[in-house]
Amino acid sequence: MLNEFKAFIARGNVMDLAVGVIIGGAFGGIVKSLVDDLIMPIVGAIFGGFDFSNYFLPLSSAVNAQSLAAAREQGAVFAYGSFLTVLINFLILAWIIFLMVKGVNTLRAQVERQEKAAPEELPAPAADVQLLTEIRDLLATRPTA
Repeated sequence: MLNEFKAFIARGNVMDLAVGVIIGGAFGGIVKSLVDDLIMPIVGAIFGGFDFSNYFLPLSSAVNAQSLAAAREQGAVFAYGSFLTVLINFLILAWIIFLMVKGVNTLRAQVERQEKAAPEELPAPAADVQLLTEIRDLLATRPTA
């Protein structure tokens, strides 16, 4: 069973998937920081200095806090600001992935065009044909009497 497990782990697909998950997690952190630290402050400044993350509707009369974290402690809230932030994160991530896939597809198309444009090398002639060609060339250079 241990050998089967080693063979399973050593397969390329499993390792590629593991690398993809790790890179995806790190990339998710980058996108979250991009949205939270760069984009949302600009959007907030454009729309009057508000922060989307603290926008909510109380679903209970006991909720009277001004911040989302405090309101959640008091009762149920409809946190549409957090949802908008997550939605913007998703849209940015989807756009970046779209651009990456588009770039890779463009690169692949260029490589395919270059491979098609490159002249294919003809196979070397057989030994007897090559010998006859050399004899012909030698006879052509020989002075006639």
